[in-house]
Formats: sequence, structure tokens, C-alpha cells
Amino acid sequence: MSTSIQARPSAQAASAKPAAGETGHRSPRRRFGLGRALAWLVLGVSLLITLFPFYWMLRTALTDGNHLYSDSTSLWPEHFTFANFKRVLGLASDEESRAAGGSGADLDFLLYTRNSIIYTTAIVVGQTLSCAMAGYALARLRFRGREFAFAVVVGALMVPPIFTLLPNFVMVKDLGMLNSFAGMVAPTLLMTPFTVFFLRQFFMSIPREIEEAAMLDGAGHWRIFWRVVLPMSKGPILTIALTTAVWAWKDYLWPLLVGNEPDNRVLTTGIGVFLQQSPNARPDWTGLMAASTLSVVPMLILLVVFGRRIVNGLNFTGLK
Repeated sequence: MSTSIQARPSAQAASAKPAAGETGHRSPRRRFGLGRALAWLVLGVSLLITLFPFYWMLRTALTDGNHLYSDSTSLWPEHFTFANFKRVLGLASDEESRAAGGSGADLDFLLYTRNSIIYTTAIVVGQTLSCAMAGYALARLRFRGREFAFAVVVGALMVPPIFTLLPNFVMVKDLGMLNSFAGMVAPTLLMTPFTVFFLRQFFMSIPREIEEAAMLDGAGHWRIFWRVVLPMSKGPILTIALTTAVWAWKDYLWPLLVGNEPDNRVLTTGIGVFLQQSPNARPDWTGLMAASTLSVVPMLILLVVFGRRIVNGLNFTGLK
């Protein structure tokens, strides 16, 4: 009798439980209050402000030069054409360029692109490898003056790059490396403080037990660095390599000072010179925007292909 009396309330309690999907509170995913609406609005406006200059650059590049000022308020290209890209790539004569509304100025886009690739590749490879070795030495090796060396790296982070511009220029000039790729890449080829600091902090997070196990197998520090540490650090190293590539690709001031000869110009300085050439007494805006659009494509491809790996490299340590 007592058993049936105790079972009845439990049955009533079970029947009183709401069915699945009928909870008394709304799911957090369904809540869309004023705060979230304002957040989405701010994000949308920020995205529009960020992307609109790129859209306007593309719009100008696809506009016929003779009709560029016919309706400057239109959001769509006036007299849509690919002739501007043809001119930039050197596939049109001077007469055809002027007939299309261009200035007829010379822009050796392929040469400047090759120079930019050489300049960027040298800096990325040299800087990433040297900073990785320096970061590993500061993180794992025991030597006299290690803490002082790390303090120098941290202190160098506080020095604005513009302060080192003149000393670097004087050094490159005294070494006779002006107007050469060696002089262009020399100041940043081996090391930058942030890269050393970033990789050193990551190497510090790798458990020592992994390296100790490799030492028991007879591996030295050099072999551990190449065979153990670097494979585990693909994410952070790829992140550093891509950010360095973007920085080197868009660098303007230093290549302008050191490598301003036509044979040594990179894309940024070449496009800058192209802007200053105006045989028709006005800048060739359509050609300039076409060249700028093409110059963005390589870095855009890299970021689209490896962008997710950059995020993963900052979130994961490579240990599974």
C-alpha cells in the first residue's frame, strides 16, 4: 500500500515535466534584443566602411578613362571595360592607351611584380627562420646573458621603426648596397623584435618532456629544433610568415629610399612613380586603380587560402 502511495507522486512529477522543446525559457538562439540588433548594425556599417574603398578601386579600374568624370556619383562602372588592365600589363600601345583615356605612361608591371616577389620571399624566409632560431635559443638554451638578450628584444619592441630608418640608410649606403636587393632586404632579413618575442613565448609553452624524450634518443638541440619543435610550431610560424609577407609586400618607404632605380623597383614604388607621370596633365586614375587591384590579388589569395590556419595557429599549440 505504501509502495503505491509513493509511486503516485513520482508519476505525477514525471507527467508534469515539459516535453522536449517546450521549456519554460526561450532558447538563447531565439533571443534577438535591441543590444544584439545594434551590434549587428555596427558590424554591418564597419564592414561597409572597410570594403567600400576596395569596391571603389575596382569600380574605377573597370571604367573607361574617357568617361571617368561623366558621372562620378554612380556606384557602377561607366562604360565597363577591361582595357585598363590590358594597359597595365603592357598589352596595349601608347596610342591605344591614350585613346582609352590613359596617360600613356610606362608601367613595367611584370618587372615590378617579379621584384616584389623576390623582395617579399627573401624577407619572409630569412626573417622567419632566423627569428625562430633566436626565439628557441631564448626559450630553451642556457647561456650567459640570456636574460639580458631577451630584455634587449623586449626593449626593441618599444622603439618605433621610423627611428631606425636613418641609421639603416646610412649603414646600407656605407656598405655600398644602395639600389640593390641586398640593401633592400638587409635591415629586416635576419630579425625583428616582435617575431622573436612571439615565437619565444610559443616555444616556452611546449612541454619540456617532449624535448627530454628526444634527448634520451640521442638528439641534440639542433636536431630537436628541426625535427621536433618546428613541426609542432607550424601554426604560429605560418602566422608569422603570412603577416611578414603582407607587411613586406606593401612596404613603400624603405624600397623607395634604397631601391628606386627602375630595375629594382617593387610594385609599391613603381605604382607611385606611375602616379606622378601625367603626360596628359592629369593622373591616370583608371590605370592606377587597375594596377592597385592587380597588386592586391597575390596577398588576397594567400589570406583566403591560409587565413583559417592563421586563426588556428593562434588558438592551438600543435599538441594532440
